Amino acid sequence: MTPSIHLFVLASGSKGNAAIVQGPEGSILIDDGISYKALRTRAQEVAAPLDDICAVLLTHEHGDHTSGLSVFCNHFDGPLFATAGTVAGRSYLQEMPFELIQDNDSLDLAGMHIRAFPTSHDVNDPVGFRFDVIDDEGEIQDSLGWCTDTGYVTDEALDALYGCRILGLESNHDEKMLETGPYSRYLKDRVKGEDGHLSNAQAAAVLPHLVTKDTECVVALHLSEENNRPSVCIRTLAEPLGAEPTNTTFTEARTPDGLLTVFPASQHKAVSVW
Repeated sequence: MTPSIHLFVLASGSKGNAAIVQGPEGSILIDDGISYKALRTRAQEVAAPLDDICAVLLTHEHGDHTSGLSVFCNHFDGPLFATAGTVAGRSYLQEMPFELIQDNDSLDLAGMHIRAFPTSHDVNDPVGFRFDVIDDEGEIQDSLGWCTDTGYVTDEALDALYGCRILGLESNHDEKMLETGPYSRYLKDRVKGEDGHLSNAQAAAVLPHLVTKDTECVVALHLSEENNRPSVCIRTLAEPLGAEPTNTTFTEARTPDGLLTVFPASQHKAVSVW
């Protein structure tokens, strides 16, 4: 594929989420669960095109994905897109001029064809997204998949995420760390349930079905600070891909041919993928 989509993960985790997908004709903000000050600071750290954003997409209504949106919209007058269930899930979202989408809708924004797909979380109508740049002959030139906050990978997600050059996939917790960790029994069951969050093992199990010769980067999303570690996550995801560590801390892995890299997004530091 010819790289024409760039990803900037400004924050990923239970304390706040925000990412920018830059396309040929502008940029899209996925979720905004951090303050406007933090959003601008993180964007500056990785030279993300914050002032080039032409639309906002929401995956779901939880506060760690939406709490910064009201202030952001004081500085932004472009379109906002979310499912009806997402908008209904927070009173402050109901006050914003959202354009409602279904969980199987497609949009054309920023020079990209964007396809929504259903995920499985304890909210109404959560979605993930696939972004494609398509040439005049109808061929995909570049692609990015985004799937976070889901208890399992739905059939629609498996189809949408297949063969993306950049794959952002939740890898929230290590199952043993969750079970022996500080969470209450109720919260442990919620996290590992079908409407909860993907474990490292679940993410690793689907990677062979999603990664193709076109896939260059797998970004692990929404790592739990209590029930996961970057090294544990990347070690687990690397194994089915035949990737090997590139550093002593095992926070990045790469296949022996150098074509595929696996690394985690961070709650506290912005990362970029070109």
